[in-house]
Amino acid sequence: MSENTSFTTEEIAGLLKISKLKVYDLIKKGELPSYRVGKQMRVDLSDLEAYKQNSRSETSTNIMNANVSHSVVQQLFPHSIASQAKSAARNIVITGQDMSLDILATHLERSLPSARPLRSYAGSLDSLIAMYQGESDIVSTHLLDGDTGEYNLPYIRKLLVGFSYIVVHMLARSAGFYVQKGNPKGITEWSDLQQEGLTLINRERGSGARVLLDEQLRLHGIQSASLAGYFTEENSHFAVAGKVARGEADVGIGTEKAAKIIDGIEFIPLIQERYDLVMVKKTGQDQWINTVIDILRSSAFQNELGSIHGYDLSDTGTVIFET
Repeated sequence: MSENTSFTTEEIAGLLKISKLKVYDLIKKGELPSYRVGKQMRVDLSDLEAYKQNSRSETSTNIMNANVSHSVVQQLFPHSIASQAKSAARNIVITGQDMSLDILATHLERSLPSARPLRSYAGSLDSLIAMYQGESDIVSTHLLDGDTGEYNLPYIRKLLVGFSYIVVHMLARSAGFYVQKGNPKGITEWSDLQQEGLTLINRERGSGARVLLDEQLRLHGIQSASLAGYFTEENSHFAVAGKVARGEADVGIGTEKAAKIIDGIEFIPLIQERYDLVMVKKTGQDQWINTVIDILRSSAFQNELGSIHGYDLSDTGTVIFET
C-alpha cells in the first residue's frame, strides 16, 4: 500500500474496529492526526501506523520520560515526531448536518490558524449527547418543545446539567411538509396525516425534523404507530424529499431549502424553526468561542449564507443564553 494512502473516519473506524465517535475523540485529543478534504476528514496511512505502533508499546513514552535526546527519538520514532508536529493545531469538532456548519468551519479555519475544525454529522439530539460526552465542541440544534413552543433551550438545559455553556443563534428557516407536485392528497396541516391511504417517510431518531413530527403528533393526539411509513427512516432532508418526489411516499418533514433543489415536490410551510449553536465554556477556550461569535456576526459570513435560499439571518450571532 502506498505511503500516500489516506482513509476517511468511517474507514478508520472499520480498520480499528471502534466507533466513529471514538475516532473523532482520538483526533480531538491529537492522538490521531488528520486533515480536511472538502467535507471529509482524512488520516494518512503513516499516521495510522504510528498510532497503532504507539498503542502496542509504551516504549516511546518511556524514552521520553527518560529524557532521551530528541535526535534519538526521531531516529527511533520518525512517524511519532511528524504526528506531533501536525497535531499542534487545536482540533474543534463541529457537529450537525446543515451546510451552514461547513461554511462556518471554513471561516473558522481562515480566522484562527491555531484551530483545526473537524466536521461530524449527526442529528440535533445526538449532537447534544455528543457534547455531553465530551466528543464535540460546537453543536447545532433545532429541537421544538411542543408544550412551550420554544426551540432548543428546554432540551439544552435538560441535557447539559452542570455544564457552563453559551447558546448563539445561527439562523431561522421554514420547516413543513414535502408533498408531490399538485399536492394530490391535499395535505396542508398536521391533522391531515391521519387520512386513509397516506404514506409517510420519516427522519431518523434524534433529528430535529423527527422531534418536530413527534411533538406535533403528541399535541394532535395522533398515534405514530397508526401512520403508514412512520418507521421508514432517512437521514437527511434531501433523502426524504427524494422519496416523495419518486412517489415512494406521499409526505415527509423537512426544510424549504431541499424543496428548492429536488424536482417533483412542493413545500407546505408549517413552522419557522430556530437553528442555534451551543458551545461549552472551558478554561482556555475563550479565544475560539469569541472568534466563532465574531464570524457569525461578520458581513462576509452572512453574505455567504445569504446566497443560500431559505435562511433568515435577522438574529444571526445573537447570544440567546449563557451560564
